[in-house]
Amino acid sequence: MNDTINAPLRENEHVKELLSIMESNQMDTGDLRGLLGYVGAMERQLDAAVVELQAMRRELSDMREDQNHPVRKALQNAVRTLEKSVDEAREKLNVIKESIINGCKSAVSAFKEKGISALSHIAGFFKIKNGLESLRDSLNNGIDADKSAIAKIEAASAEFHQAGTHVKNIGRAMLGKETVQDVKPAGKLAKALEAPFRSELSCLANAKKSVESAIGKLEQLEQAGMKTRAAEKKPSVLENLQAMKEQAAQMKRDAPVTGKQKQTEASL
Repeated sequence: MNDTINAPLRENEHVKELLSIMESNQMDTGDLRGLLGYVGAMERQLDAAVVELQAMRRELSDMREDQNHPVRKALQNAVRTLEKSVDEAREKLNVIKESIINGCKSAVSAFKEKGISALSHIAGFFKIKNGLESLRDSLNNGIDADKSAIAKIEAASAEFHQAGTHVKNIGRAMLGKETVQDVKPAGKLAKALEAPFRSELSCLANAKKSVESAIGKLEQLEQAGMKTRAAEKKPSVLENLQAMKEQAAQMKRDAPVTGKQKQTEASL
């Protein structure tokens, strides 16, 4: 099953079979294809996030111990938190993919048993909304960890520059020179440390957008099913006319017989 889950959804035999059935019966596949597309985008974005995590570990391991960077430990903790969030997100995405595949299998079986009418409420075959919302929570945790790590790097960089300026001003004061307020941008080390965290943040933010878009497509499928159900319940004009005729005939049968009607019936 792992090979099936790891493969793109669009390549899955059950997914392709359902799409083929829908197309053959002139059913709109746009929302379902959109949902599959967003799930595929999530996979690519989470794969990119894993690559960035590896880059973070390399950056931290390349720092020499004697540098004793004040945020080194904090960044190592941040990387561990991010790894946990990304691992959780990938596991949840695999569960969502498996649910979609099973939903396609069930939909195909229902079609073979009951015909095309079984696919009029197709969203009901995909029990993934809660899973998508849970995946969004995991991505939010990763985004928060990235933002926290970047803030710590910037704060530490600012403290280093401030300390350096303070030492420089002591020397200038000893020489009778005016002190300076030397505001510098983040140093090379800080920028190097920030880079993978910023890339990771971009990957997770894009993955979150894909999740929200997938939820939107699922809701569109649900709304289409609700409209179909409403149309099925609403009586046609012909049915309304037939009902009115039957009601009129029943009223005629139930109407009391008048004296004139009795005379006519007696003469017959």
